[in-house]
Amino acid sequence: MAIFIHHNNGIISRFICRADSSCKGNAEKLLIMNDVIKTENLTKHYGKVRAVDGISISVGKGEIYGFLGLNGAGKTTTIRMLLGMIRPTSGESYLKGKRVRTGSHEFWNNVGYLVEIPYSYPDLTVWENLEIFRRLRFISDPGAVDSVIERLRLVPYRDRLAKNLSLGNAQRLGLAKAILHNPDILMLDEPANGLDPAGIVEIREMLLDFALNRGVTIFISSHILGEISKFATRIGIIHEGRLVQELDTDQLDRFRYRSLKVNTHDNDGAKSSLAKAGYSATITEGGFLEITSKEAIASPEKINSLLVYAGYSPTMLKVEEEDLESYFLRVIGKNGDEK
Repeated sequence: MAIFIHHNNGIISRFICRADSSCKGNAEKLLIMNDVIKTENLTKHYGKVRAVDGISISVGKGEIYGFLGLNGAGKTTTIRMLLGMIRPTSGESYLKGKRVRTGSHEFWNNVGYLVEIPYSYPDLTVWENLEIFRRLRFISDPGAVDSVIERLRLVPYRDRLAKNLSLGNAQRLGLAKAILHNPDILMLDEPANGLDPAGIVEIREMLLDFALNRGVTIFISSHILGEISKFATRIGIIHEGRLVQELDTDQLDRFRYRSLKVNTHDNDGAKSSLAKAGYSATITEGGFLEITSKEAIASPEKINSLLVYAGYSPTMLKVEEEDLESYFLRVIGKNGDEK
């Protein structure tokens, strides 16, 4: 998947291209994204605690926005304000250009949501729960319930009481309620909770289908960058209520820390030889040489030749890249220290 930015008289549009399509020249413009979800300095205080502190984001049509943060970072509070469930201390939020007002349900026909623990009637079956929801949503198609049960792979549990569902299947029931009325907007708070690896892949593919083929705008919170980066078009990282970084997913590789790790029989001597050749190296706690030069990382064979010629043949030479979770922790740790 690739994202292109187009400027036209001050208006910015994003275009999503499939991974298997040509995105050069006149790219296949699958979706033109205008602001569907927008917040302006959205803030929520509980006494002296700033749960959310001046969040300003915009999410376009057909975009999958990954809202990433640790537990207690402010993800759920932000989603609740976007849904009009709680009143912000200050700031505004908008859905499809309309201001969200606390207690107003006028926009809910276009929104599906799953917030924290999925709610259900515990003494009713999966089918009964969804049938009630269908009627509350005034969905005329009586087959909608069976269709969503099949889509979420809940057929074997159709007649099981909700209170007897596993955590993963209770989560599937919550997702079924969120998509039953074919909403234009989905807001999902940690939807992978309780799902096994196969279930996580199923939900990921379903959400990609909604965004790419139906133009559904998806706002999804998580604390797992590795999973979100596989399908989100853009990621916002929230820490202690503040949006500390926002980036397109294809920028992740550029921002992650990379280095060349080297080991020889004499790392002190090798370090001196590298310095003479213009390469700065440090010795890590593990005793290895570490080089962060982009040239060295791009062409480790040059470092190998240099050291062999100087009499310090490497016994180890490898490029190491920061994994996604380490990157996430570095970002929130850095910003946390700066606060």
